[in-house]
Amino acid sequence: MFIRQIFMAVLGASFGFIVSGGVFTVLISVGLIPRFAGKMHIAKHIFILEEMVVFGTLAGDFLSVFSDYGKLGEWVLSNRIFGGQATEGVWHAAGNVLLILFGAFSGIFVGCLALAIAEMLNTIPIFARRIGFRHGLGCAILAVALGKLVGSLIYFTQAVCQYGG
Repeated sequence: MFIRQIFMAVLGASFGFIVSGGVFTVLISVGLIPRFAGKMHIAKHIFILEEMVVFGTLAGDFLSVFSDYGKLGEWVLSNRIFGGQATEGVWHAAGNVLLILFGAFSGIFVGCLALAIAEMLNTIPIFARRIGFRHGLGCAILAVALGKLVGSLIYFTQAVCQYGG
């Protein structure tokens, strides 16, 4: 049993490294962070911007795995931080403001990422020609799409999204 847990921990960490490497590779390859720095005119602080992206990713990963540590609302409401009845009203108002801000920034990020990927799609045919991948590109794309379809069907039909396993 202990060997199985070690094996699962090694697999989980390995798959996590692979996925995070892929995410950061996409962000780097589409040049999203330098584009943000250029639009905001803070190119001299690009290192801080990159660190914020990495920190946000790690914080999100930590809170998704250890969700008990992300229950700030329960702690605020149980300890009546703002005093008596005001705590619930203040916390709900603050929560709504935070959700609006999070939604806006997430939408901006996803929109910019989608546009950057759409611009990068022009490079796929050029890359395919340069490496000599002339025949079978449609089959490769179809295989990737079918793999995503099968993975999604397994994920949702087996209720992995609710129970994790």
